[in-house]
Amino acid sequence: MSQGAPSIPNDLNAFWMPFTANRQFKKSPRMFVGAKDMHYTTADGRQVLDGTAGLWCVNAGHCRPLITEAIARQAAELDYAPAFQMGHPKAFELANRLVDLAPDGLDHVLFTNSGSESVETALKVALAYQKAIGQGSRTRLVGRERGYHGVNFGGISVGGIVSNRKMFGTLLTGVDHLPHTHLPAKNAFSRGEPQHGLELADELERIVALHDASTIAAVIVEPVAGSTGVLIPPPGYLKRLREICDKHGILLIFDEVITGYGRLGAPFGADYFGVTPDIMVTAKGLTNGVVPMGAVFTSAKIHDAFMTGPEHLIEFFHGYTYSGNPIASAAGLATLETYKQEGLLTRGAELGSYWEDALHSLKDAPHVIDVRNIGLVGAVELEPIAGEPTKRAFAAFVKAFEAGVLIRTTGDIIALSPPLIVEKQHIDQIVDTIRTVLGEVD
Repeated sequence: MSQGAPSIPNDLNAFWMPFTANRQFKKSPRMFVGAKDMHYTTADGRQVLDGTAGLWCVNAGHCRPLITEAIARQAAELDYAPAFQMGHPKAFELANRLVDLAPDGLDHVLFTNSGSESVETALKVALAYQKAIGQGSRTRLVGRERGYHGVNFGGISVGGIVSNRKMFGTLLTGVDHLPHTHLPAKNAFSRGEPQHGLELADELERIVALHDASTIAAVIVEPVAGSTGVLIPPPGYLKRLREICDKHGILLIFDEVITGYGRLGAPFGADYFGVTPDIMVTAKGLTNGVVPMGAVFTSAKIHDAFMTGPEHLIEFFHGYTYSGNPIASAAGLATLETYKQEGLLTRGAELGSYWEDALHSLKDAPHVIDVRNIGLVGAVELEPIAGEPTKRAFAAFVKAFEAGVLIRTTGDIIALSPPLIVEKQHIDQIVDTIRTVLGEVD
């Protein structure tokens, strides 16, 4: 806010807030007015420890110097350049840096403005590719139950979170869903990858048998389903999906909007699980959440299929006004440099055991029915209040905020993903606060 402006506006009515209980919030607003490293500052001057990296995106911590300085320089030098038929150096430099970081075989990048747009882009690339190679009958898409792929029509069609889908009609046609991998009866309180559920990948064979492979363009999954409550696949699950896709000529898309850029202790989930998709969707940590930006990686095979015909013609009719925006590109380059200088893309592996032990110490806390963890991601699942789903977790969220720790809840699950600069004392504070809070909620 400008100097001298009130920290809380005198009228909150105009802003229809996203994914928020608007009436409850506006009766008792929770306002952040500043941030630095691991902490937010509230309107009343309190420090709140960030246990969620904002919304899974502030991987390098808040207001990091390399990033903020790069944005200021770029805004003063070149604020905007048209994205169609023109370029600027930093977009190309960022694409090259990203390809160098990505798993081998992902050689090209399309820029977007968000995870939702990245998903839409990936789905369109997959459909257009199949047509480009003479497989135009391949129009069917396969997602997964409880998957989250943003909030645009393609994303909620292949996604599988009922609240995100139920109010918007029939969505895209020709979409099927694999079962999710959450098996609490068999896998509760697993440490890391759960042991049961590999056979669920074979449901893709059932879908192929139902529709025939010649109708299926792509399968899209999150390596770890984040927004639905941190659902972790069993060993071999993603490799099995890769094998089935290869067998039937189906493209495999990884939605790494959450798992990308160090969240699992490796640059990408593809690295962690040892499976390379044909298309990889990213956003969030790409710019540390500072400037909206996404990046969709594709294989050379996919890219080259479009590079035919007269050279003066547009090969792929898709893009955004802000694709590769100069300021976003500068933020992305500075973010990658921050990750490199501080070793943040592998820090999750270094702290993973401590994080795991701390989270699982909550096993005997009140209301806890499951704890899950991988890399620097965790979930504490609570028993719902009968007839009042989500109420207990939301009460825990509010109490944790009042106690100085930001957590995130999805349904009756507490989801955690601190910035990768987190220290052991921060982990202790997060877990101790949750334990105290769970002893206070009904």
